[in-house]
Amino acid sequence: MTANGRTDGSHPLGEMKIFSGTAGTDLTRRICDYLKITPGRALIDRFPDGETLIKLDDDVRGKDCFVLQPTCPPVNDNLMQLLIFIDSLRRASASRITAVIPYYGYARQDRKSEGRTPITAKLVANMIVEAGAHRVLAMNLHADQIQGFFDIPLDHLSSAPVIAEHFRELHLQNIAVVSPDVGNIKTANEYGQRLGGELAVIDKRRVASDSTVAVNIIGNVEDKTVLIFDDMITTGGTVAEAVKLLKQHRCGPVYVAATHPIFAGPCVQRLSSVPIEQICVTDTVPLSPEVTSRLKNIQVLSVANLMGEAIRRIHDHRSVSALFM
Repeated sequence: MTANGRTDGSHPLGEMKIFSGTAGTDLTRRICDYLKITPGRALIDRFPDGETLIKLDDDVRGKDCFVLQPTCPPVNDNLMQLLIFIDSLRRASASRITAVIPYYGYARQDRKSEGRTPITAKLVANMIVEAGAHRVLAMNLHADQIQGFFDIPLDHLSSAPVIAEHFRELHLQNIAVVSPDVGNIKTANEYGQRLGGELAVIDKRRVASDSTVAVNIIGNVEDKTVLIFDDMITTGGTVAEAVKLLKQHRCGPVYVAATHPIFAGPCVQRLSSVPIEQICVTDTVPLSPEVTSRLKNIQVLSVANLMGEAIRRIHDHRSVSALFM
């Protein structure tokens, strides 16, 4: 029996092959373990002047190819590697190329917030399509409208089933699900429906171009076990300010969860300075040894099975949205 469920190995799109950029090696290995296939082989190297070289070591002619690469820091290097990988597969006559992007960089530049600025999230989408991708598989895009930036099919996964299952297994009581800002109410409400508990929202005010302050809480958190959900943690400022305010309102233990652990700049220091029972993240972005050694309260959940099943369904022309029904 092959990964596509056929006994004779035939498939209208050919054999499935999954390749990985350097930022997605571990996640790709876990996905391939779930699918019981061997990862595709490729040489990824640099020329002396810093240019990226990719050479496929496997024959991909007529095959259904997936290339996994989160465009996390260093964003430009990882994005360029993804584009070159797609071009390599296109020129090697792959029958279909799906860009699997667990974390989509530049997602926050999704609109013109002021005059004479770019919409870089759309530019990146154009580049991926122009490179030769036929489909995109992404997880927890920062803004839903990015799906419309692509002129090719895009399947949008949510890590909510994986994260919610983790918190159900903790058997927490007297829960308050907190949105760290108004923009995340939809996400907090989704987790509230999955886990139960009351909903609260933090009123966040911008005090400078690069900093915000949490000033008020809408809802009751006193003596409650607080769960904060966000799509990503970048510098940790929003989370740290939220925890400080929650503790001022006499909440109980605080758990923080986010899909994408970017952890840039002073993030680790900020998260270490506030009382958090557990920081729950997924493996869409690889964590550095420094992060795992300094944050003893971090818990990494794998989305490999979820993404692996989505890849299998794309390969077999079956519904991906059915995973969330």
